Amino acid sequence: MDRMKRYRLDRRDSCRVCPLDDLVLLYHPRSGQTHMVISPVPEMLERMVDGAPVTASDLHDRLARDYDLGPRDVALAQVAAQLEALEALGLVCAA
Repeated sequence: MDRMKRYRLDRRDSCRVCPLDDLVLLYHPRSGQTHMVISPVPEMLERMVDGAPVTASDLHDRLARDYDLGPRDVALAQVAAQLEALEALGLVCAA
């Protein structure tokens, strides 16, 4: 995992969001796909909505303002892994 890699949301890739109990449906119009996600994905995407490029560390710090993420090293590795997964899905892109 490259913790220094920067990611961003592309405004053209904006998803339509539909919460369903503990699940959130993300419809990605550009790909025509709907993704079912759970926390922390919606919270991560919300904190990237400004479009500014972020590293895993930046995003961790944004999330840590509102949530107890536990030990920094463990949480940072999880944030980095989630960003890679979101990139693979096309929901975020490398900046």
